[in-house]
Amino acid sequence: MNEKGLLLVLSGPSGSGKDTILTELEKRESNVKISISMTTRKPREWEIDGVHYYFVTEAYFMRQLESGQVLEHAQYGGNYYGTPKNPVDTWLNEGKTVILKIEVQGAEKIRNLYPSSVSVFLMPPSLKVLEERLRKRESEEEEEISRRILTAIGEIKRSIDYDYYIINDIVNYAVSDICAIIQAEKQKTSRMKNIISEVINNA
Repeated sequence: MNEKGLLLVLSGPSGSGKDTILTELEKRESNVKISISMTTRKPREWEIDGVHYYFVTEAYFMRQLESGQVLEHAQYGGNYYGTPKNPVDTWLNEGKTVILKIEVQGAEKIRNLYPSSVSVFLMPPSLKVLEERLRKRESEEEEEISRRILTAIGEIKRSIDYDYYIINDIVNYAVSDICAIIQAEKQKTSRMKNIISEVINNA
């Protein structure tokens, strides 16, 4: 797999603030590219194709899946969601920092496909805060909130599989932590082999 760019996987329970973090991260890091997922579900009124998701037909999704152009996928509520392969590889070849916002099962698949990837788990300060955030959305019924809390507990248990975890209490601090991780990972000697060789050869 390509070593030029940095592939970062970001996971966290619903309500942990992933979208907010990524929006702020893009403002700070000009070299960051956020992968856009593909889905077969219908767009909501405010969603824009190619910005929030790539909205595609099930037939197209299956063709991409069968041809190996989907890195990971899952099915929720009768709809398919997946990460397109081509943009990720293109950005990595360009030396970009590529961030995938995916759930824990998908993250495991990405770690197997890209062993040099870095995984970050975004943790809520507490389950109580997580529940409060979900309620503030006012978009889920009580049963759905309970389901998301149970799912969150299972996801948090699997956070030990990640390279880093960040508690998202104050957004700016959490974004700074991710920026620090990106900078530190870029300086790892395992990612600097080409530069080390160039320095030696030009001595």
